[in-house]
Amino acid sequence: MKKRSASTISRGQFLRQTTVAAAGFMIIPRHVMGNGFIAPSDKLNIAGIGVGGKGASDLMEFAKSPFVNIVSLCDVDDRQAKDARKRYPKATYYRDFREMLDKEKNTIDACSISTPDHTHAVATIAAMQLGKHVYTQKPLTHNIYEARQLTEAAKRYKVITQMGNQGGSGDGVRKAQEMFQAGLIGDVVEAHAWTNRPVWPQGIPTPTGKFDVPAELDWDLWLGPASFIDYNPAYLPFNWRGWWAFGTGALGDMACHIMDPIFRILPIRYPDSAECSVATIWKEMWNDTPNLDACPPASIIHLNYPRTDGKGNLRVSWHDGGLLPERPQDLLPEEAFGNWDGGVLIVGTKGKMLIDCYGANPRLLPTIRMKEFDHVPTLPRVPEGHYLQWVNACRAGYGNATTSSPFEYAGPFTESILMGNLAIRSWMLKNPKLKGWEDKYLGRKKLLWDAANMKITNFDEANQFVKREYRSGWKI
Repeated sequence: MKKRSASTISRGQFLRQTTVAAAGFMIIPRHVMGNGFIAPSDKLNIAGIGVGGKGASDLMEFAKSPFVNIVSLCDVDDRQAKDARKRYPKATYYRDFREMLDKEKNTIDACSISTPDHTHAVATIAAMQLGKHVYTQKPLTHNIYEARQLTEAAKRYKVITQMGNQGGSGDGVRKAQEMFQAGLIGDVVEAHAWTNRPVWPQGIPTPTGKFDVPAELDWDLWLGPASFIDYNPAYLPFNWRGWWAFGTGALGDMACHIMDPIFRILPIRYPDSAECSVATIWKEMWNDTPNLDACPPASIIHLNYPRTDGKGNLRVSWHDGGLLPERPQDLLPEEAFGNWDGGVLIVGTKGKMLIDCYGANPRLLPTIRMKEFDHVPTLPRVPEGHYLQWVNACRAGYGNATTSSPFEYAGPFTESILMGNLAIRSWMLKNPKLKGWEDKYLGRKKLLWDAANMKITNFDEANQFVKREYRSGWKI
């Protein structure tokens, strides 16, 4: 970007350089404009990239702030964008976020990215390169390489970042931290997490057939960095989650919500190994060409973490597709084991802690032990919530405020989660040179992970899933 004199500084630069204390300063003084008036120069101009479904609800949350303008909308599918365009009629509209960022770069201050997983990284980094603050839905990226790149880019471009795991700003996860810090469960020895997902098709045959692309949809833009395939309505608008080309399966969808308390409580960062077991369709077990396109219907993943305090290792296990860890004996028969969406069980030397999805409702087991906990909050709360926390931090400027899930935290967290998908995708890999059925499945082994170099050290075939091949015209 070209340097500007002080008299021609852009709105984006002004907002990034203004502190919380200076937020009351107006280009036009308030007393001149009237009590309660918010000058246009005080507002954060947000663009939405992916504005149907979750993207639409994200924009509505940001718009609850009187300091927000929704100024631009982008979606590859006009059908998905219809409601948002009605809600924000003054906002400009684009199909290609690259065109939007180029034409609106002097108007936009921040971007909300709620596209399918496979385009999170390319959209997010393009916005950061222009100095735009970013709120990106979970999982932060489609693969481990992208997560590392976004973590580094956030520091390089000095922008305010937040991943959309809303429970990270909730009171529940902070209460869980306080219970742990009070020593009520002792030293943690293992943790378990689970979800009812997938609630979309997984483990099914790849869609086939020839279909006309709807006039409202730019299929090429929807594919983005993914390899070209023919349009099929089976993927849109939601079921893309069950296909590796676009989604990250049940683990990618929900682990950023469910496992968040584990990462905030325990001294862990990157796993050094991963192993899994995967449910498959019966006929695939006898088929020489299993479907490597589809995420499995259910899986169990075990991740081993070297503790960052040097005191050994911690084992974290993930269950999805309706599979559950063993129910604790000190949970009464009528007491819920998590909630419908899932839960977390943290096992310590002095007791156990059970937490619902999104970090909600932490409680000791047996639950009668909660009488021991004279709860006095010690950690700061986020009364404004996850969305407006990011808005307020953007208005404060880089270095003057923080968020609950900045990429500094969300990037390594996402990498760790996607390590489980490396194990899943490797599980069904076969060696066509081998005749024996059991020997042909190469991936049914523990993967050893060198996090510093983002590399599997004992099974090179698995490294193809660390980073994807990007189509021409798309890069990060």
